Parts: sequence; structure tokens; C-alpha cells
Amino acid sequence: MIKGFTRFLQSPGEHLRSLFGPQDASAAGPELRVIPRQEHPVSRQHFSDAALKVLYRLHNAGHEAFLVGGCIRDSLLGRMPKDFDVATDATPERVRELFRNSRIVGRRFRIVHVRFGREVIEVTTFRGKPGDDHADHIAQQSDDGMLLRDNVWGNIEEDAIRRDFTINALYYSIADFSIHDFADGVRDIESRTLRLIGDPATRYREDPVRMLRAVRFAAKLDFDIEPATEAPIAELAELLLQVPPARLFDEVLKLFMGGHGVETFRLLRDYGLFAMLFPEADEAMEELPWAEAVIERALASTDRRIHEERPVTPAFLFAALLWGPVQQRQQTLEAEGMPPIPALQAASQQVISRQLQHVAIPKRFSLPMRDIWDLQQRLPLRRGKRVFQTREHPRFRAAYDFLLVREAAGELSPGLGDWWTAFQDADEHEQRRLLGKVDADPAGTPAPRNKRRRRRRRRKPSNDDS
Repeated sequence: MIKGFTRFLQSPGEHLRSLFGPQDASAAGPELRVIPRQEHPVSRQHFSDAALKVLYRLHNAGHEAFLVGGCIRDSLLGRMPKDFDVATDATPERVRELFRNSRIVGRRFRIVHVRFGREVIEVTTFRGKPGDDHADHIAQQSDDGMLLRDNVWGNIEEDAIRRDFTINALYYSIADFSIHDFADGVRDIESRTLRLIGDPATRYREDPVRMLRAVRFAAKLDFDIEPATEAPIAELAELLLQVPPARLFDEVLKLFMGGHGVETFRLLRDYGLFAMLFPEADEAMEELPWAEAVIERALASTDRRIHEERPVTPAFLFAALLWGPVQQRQQTLEAEGMPPIPALQAASQQVISRQLQHVAIPKRFSLPMRDIWDLQQRLPLRRGKRVFQTREHPRFRAAYDFLLVREAAGELSPGLGDWWTAFQDADEHEQRRLLGKVDADPAGTPAPRNKRRRRRRRRKPSNDDS
């Protein structure tokens, strides 16, 4: 079994072709294909214990229980799945009864989060098609066709066609370990094609975030977006302006914190989606020759750290994404007579305030982001105790990495980053030498401030002096 799975990992496309045979081009449309356990490589050994506990408890309670979506897709692609979503015919209230360690979340889509320590298993009830007889608290659409609420329960067939992409309409049954393919998703995996289920324009209007998901999956899986799925994206990109900023924050993290940020960023720009998320950053890239390179260098650094399983922070990425607009506003304020430090602080506040209208940035990230920006003005100041104070700042390392990004992107002339690299690794003697080198180079330090001479107070004559 292990040897067979290893061969499957080496060339999943070839093995899927051999399993399912040539596709009949004359077929009227996709039909349910049930793939028995002996004909697919997906194994319970690839699933977390928490996911299996949820599946078996639902099954033993008399409910249908399936793993669905990305975990099955990734398993067929030879990737080790990380997130596990469960679909069932049990209502959210019933799931809540079965799992004391759960809670119902969401208004637009009511789902259940079952928590096992730090792992969360997301359980959704099969969804059906909304009808005219459903009240607004169950199903509701905007005038533009966006689903504002969708809590109509249905069966597994209805649930499958409500999913976004064919490759995500794959269900793994805990009852007999078979895979239920409702939309020819396996064949699209084999051909590495990303295809929406249903009419693309209608599905994007129902939920504009699907355009972001299309880009994310294309970048993550190295899939081609099917022409009909791709065609409406540029025209409908502005629909993203109707999506709540808090929801878009979560989507931005998925876009840029998955290890494929550079390719995702380029696709977002190609389809006109990036401007809907970061309008000022998009404008800055048209005017500042280094702004795009700063973003790409920061994304490349984040991708590399993720692949090396090193820690990353969204604050660093947001600092890079919004640095261009901050610099533009700071230059404008300085031209109006404001000193550099207050100008940077005011520019930061203005940029963040506008950005929050598009993508919400929680303070736990916006405050460190501002520290990274503020330290860009402190890093060139390398005299005396100030150097050690800067070095001990909690955000120093992120600010230092950001400085290197700015130099590599061509915004700054190289040199300052090398100095800080050497200073961090140096012993006390070498640090004194580096500080002395700065003292001997007036160009590398700020001009000394003119000290105001104190006037000596004239002593009033006392009685003893007269």
C-alpha cells in the first residue's frame, strides 16, 4: 500500500488517467461517479484524529458524514492535507448536541466549529437551493445577486452543485471509504484545470470572494483557470467592494500566507483584483518605480520562510503592501513644512484609515506594522546608546528585514543593511569599531543639531556688595 501511494505521489495525473480512463467528450454533462476504496489512494492515515472522531460520531449517531473539499483534492494530488472540513445531513443544532466542544458560528452561512485543542474541524450541513418560500432570515440575496444569507438545508447532491469549483465537490464517505465525485472534479485534477460549477458570472455575483479563491487555487496548485471561469473576473472585480472588510482580511491572509504569495500577487494584478483590495498601493505602483519590487521582495521572503517552516507575521506583509502610499503622503506633508517624524506618523494614520475601508487590519497587526515603519527612520541613526536602544526594540528584526527588502528593491542605496548585519553578529570590540566608522563618516549620520547657548543670568547685587 505504501509503495503504491509513493508511486502515486510521483505522478498523480498519470495514475488518475489509468484509474478512470479517457473522458467522453460527447457526454452531456458530469454525473455522480462513486470511486471505491480500492481504486483511489486516499487513506484514513492521512487524516487527523480529530477529523476521524467527528466523522465516526456523526456516522454512529445515524447521520451521513463526509470529508469534503480541499483535503480530498490535496490527497488526490499527492499532498498531505492540513485542513479538514466535514459535510453532513445533521443540522447545526444537532451537531452542537453531539459535540460539547463545539459552537455555531456565522450568520451568512451557519456552520459548526468543533475544537480539539488548537485544531478546529469545520462541520457544515448539506445546503439546498433557496426558494421563494424561504424567509429572509433563512435565505436572502442583494439586488446584485450576492448571497447575504444562505441557510437552506438540502441533500448531498444539492450541496455538491452549490460548491464553487469542481475539484472541491469531492466527498469521502466514512461509511465505506469511497469518494463521491459529483462534478467531474477528478478529471479536472488530472488535467490541472480550475473550473467553476455553474454559470461563472452568476456564481461570482453570488459571492465575489470566489474570484479571489480562483486566483489562490491557481497559484497554490499550479492549475490553469478554465477560459469560461476566467472570462468574467476583470469585469466583475469591483463586486469585491461590496464584501465586508473583515471578511477580506481573512481572505488576504489566505492569499499571501500560503507560501505562494508572489505568484498570487501577480495574478491578482493581472485580473484587476489587487486594486480592489489595496487601492492606494495599486496607485503607488504606477508612480514609484520601486514600490512593486518592495512588495514582491517581501512576499518572496515570506514564501521562503513558510517553506522553511519559520515564523511569519502579517504585520511585515502589510508594512510592505502599504509602504508606497505612506511614502507618498509623507513626502507631501514634508513639502508642506511638516518635520519628517510627525509627517511619517500622520501619513501612516491616513493610509491605514483609508485601507480599513477595504481590508480590515486588526490592531494586533497594524501597531507592529507602524513600529516597522517608524524604525526605518531610526535605523540610519547610529550614534552612541541610540544604536543599542534600536537593537533591543521588539520589532527590530522585522524592521531590519524590511530595510533589506527596501535596499534589494532599489528604493535605498545599499550599505546600511550590511552595517546592521555586521553589527548584530559582532563582538563588543567589533561593535566599537563599527560605531567609530560611522563617526568618521558624516554622510552616514544626521547633521548635529545646533545647541542653544544659555545666557548667564546676571547676579543681582546684594546689600553686602554695596
